[in-house]
Amino acid sequence: MTDLRTPPVSDGDLFSERARQYALEKPLQRIHLLEAGCGWGTGLDLGDREHHVTGVDVESPELRAYTGERPDLDAWHLGDLRTVPLPPRAYDIVHASYLIERVPHAELVLDRFVAALKPGGLLLVRLRDRDTAFGFLDRTLPRWLRTSGRRGRRRPERGPRPGRGQRGAHARVPHPSDQRVAGPQPPAPAGADPERRPAFPASPPPAIYSRVASRSGMRWYCVMRGLVISEEYASREAIDALGAGTGLAELLCRLVSAVTRGRLTADHSEITLVIRKPENRFARVI
Repeated sequence: MTDLRTPPVSDGDLFSERARQYALEKPLQRIHLLEAGCGWGTGLDLGDREHHVTGVDVESPELRAYTGERPDLDAWHLGDLRTVPLPPRAYDIVHASYLIERVPHAELVLDRFVAALKPGGLLLVRLRDRDTAFGFLDRTLPRWLRTSGRRGRRRPERGPRPGRGQRGAHARVPHPSDQRVAGPQPPAPAGADPERRPAFPASPPPAIYSRVASRSGMRWYCVMRGLVISEEYASREAIDALGAGTGLAELLCRLVSAVTRGRLTADHSEITLVIRKPENRFARVI
């Protein structure tokens, strides 16, 4: 296990970089990616590598609206994550950002993601840490107080992905499985821009914070399931979004940390994990 530290690049760039590195290890293989939590956030950038992206998330009008407008998803399913279709050993990469802390039965959901991951595949997880001062406040304060002053998060500027709406040397070859799922899709309005980015939700949906939604919880889970955490980082995105260093959130987090004598830290609000599923499930984890 690695020490908790600040990532060298932003979390999204880190995950995309690790995904591209994984793709380089499979030069002749089409990369199958599961975007877990597709109703919030952005997908991974695999460059010109041929890939197929399936999205899953819980059901809500806001998440469905955002998911339905994402041009990077080949298929998607919203509903109970304990029952959405996830074929075993079907995905090379599972990307789960801000999902684990906001779903019930998170450990069972993680089990399904791990079962759907190929041996040697990557599980890329970012979550708000339950065992921090921010996590304590986020699950105890009234929601109107938790979200007051929250800054809207801008969707990163990204150009069109190769193979999505353009043809060229690296265009994706159509595949029978390249079809959207989850009911009929409404026709695009006349004159609509096919490359228009969907409206980015202002903040993640409310968190539930199961026990596994923490640094210690994820470490315990990985040990029990024979998974290897290859990288582990901390960030302050949620605290900074409410007033970097000077806002009420910062003050309250410092107060909670002082009262708990540092047990609930105010130094970070999120953790980012790069987890690998061993090729041999009987291999010992050191």
